[in-house]
Amino acid sequence: MDAYNITVLIIIFVGGITLGFFVWKKVGNKKIINPEIPDVALIKNVLHEKVSFFNKLDPQQQGTFINRVSYFLHTTKISPEKGAVVNDEHKILIAASATIPLFHFQNWSYENLDEVLVYPGTFNEIYNTEEDKRNILGMVGDGAMLRKMIISLPALMSGFNHNGDYNTAIHEFVHLIDKADGEVDGVPEYLIPKELIQPWLEEMESTIAAIRRDKSDIRDYAATNPAEFLAVVSEYFFQKPKMLKEDHPELYDMLNEIYNGNKDELK
Repeated sequence: MDAYNITVLIIIFVGGITLGFFVWKKVGNKKIINPEIPDVALIKNVLHEKVSFFNKLDPQQQGTFINRVSYFLHTTKISPEKGAVVNDEHKILIAASATIPLFHFQNWSYENLDEVLVYPGTFNEIYNTEEDKRNILGMVGDGAMLRKMIISLPALMSGFNHNGDYNTAIHEFVHLIDKADGEVDGVPEYLIPKELIQPWLEEMESTIAAIRRDKSDIRDYAATNPAEFLAVVSEYFFQKPKMLKEDHPELYDMLNEIYNGNKDELK
C-alpha cells in the first residue's frame, strides 16, 4: 500500500471516529434512519472509480467527502420503485450527487428532502413509466410528493460517465438547493453572495437570450426558465469546468463564487 492510500485510510478512520460531531455540529440535525450503510471501503472504491470530482480532491478533502456521503446515506431514504433494482453503488452515487454542489460549505444539509425514489427508466408528469410519451429523467416532488426526489436509474448512471456533459442527479439536487429559500427561481439565496445577485440575474438573462437565439452552445433546456438555467449550467460547472471556463468565463467565475466561494477552482 502506498503512502497516499495510507494517508487516506488514516483520515477516513479519524473521520469515522468524529463523524457524530461533524454531523451534528456542522452538517445538520437530521435523524439517522438508516443505521446500516455501505462500508467505508466500498464507498471509497465507488467514488474513486466513478466520481471525477472526488478524485481531484486532496486526501483530507476526500475524507470529508466520504463522511458527507455517509451522512446522507444515514439520514435519507433511497427507495427502488416500479421494478427498479437498486444496489449499494447506486446509493453511493446518489449521495455523491448530493455532496458535490455543497461540498465547500461547512453548514449544509438537505433539510427539504426525506426520500429519493429510483425509477427504472424515464417517466411522465403523472409518474408513469410505461406510457409511450415519457421523457422525464428526474424531478423534485411537490404536493403529495413533497420532500421527495425522483431519479431515473439509467440517468443516474450516465451522469457518472467520465465523458458526459450531463448529470441528472446533480441537476435535481441543485433544484433542491434553489428551493431551500422557498422559491425555485434560479437564485439560490443560501449560497449566492448578496452583491452577486444582480450580476447573476443579468448574466442569466443575457445567456438565456443567447440560447433562444441559437447563439450559445449551452443546451436549449437551460432557456426553459431561470430555475432550469441554474440547474443546467451547474451540471456544466461540475462535469466540464474547463470547457465552461474557456467558453463562458464570466458565467464560470460566478458559479465558482456561488459554489466554492473562490476557495478552490474546479479543474
